[in-house]
Amino acid sequence: MEARIARIESDVAHLRTDVADIKTDVRSLRDKVDDLGVRLDAKIHDVSGGLNAKIDDVAGRLDAKIDAVSLRLDSKIDALASRTEARFDALANSIATAKVWALLLYITLATATFGTMARAFGWL
Repeated sequence: MEARIARIESDVAHLRTDVADIKTDVRSLRDKVDDLGVRLDAKIHDVSGGLNAKIDDVAGRLDAKIDAVSLRLDSKIDALASRTEARFDALANSIATAKVWALLLYITLATATFGTMARAFGWL
């Protein structure tokens, strides 16, 4: 039985050394993965920082172009509005003049009709 115990003790010693080696390897791998994560974070931050700067630059240029187009469009809309108002004012004046002419023509027609009736009935 002593031989068996001695053999078990030697096997346990080998297991302990193997477990110690595995622990060392796992710690080494953990350190490498941590270092890789830090480097990857740094690269992502550098890339995203440059990308954000490019996006901000494009957004600024796009805003400037949109503002320029907006100003040109506003000026054209204002010019169109003033021309339209001028045409509506001219149309309103034409309609007012036509109303005066129509009223005068109706009065003339009524006078001519009453004059013809007065002569026909012998009132004049």
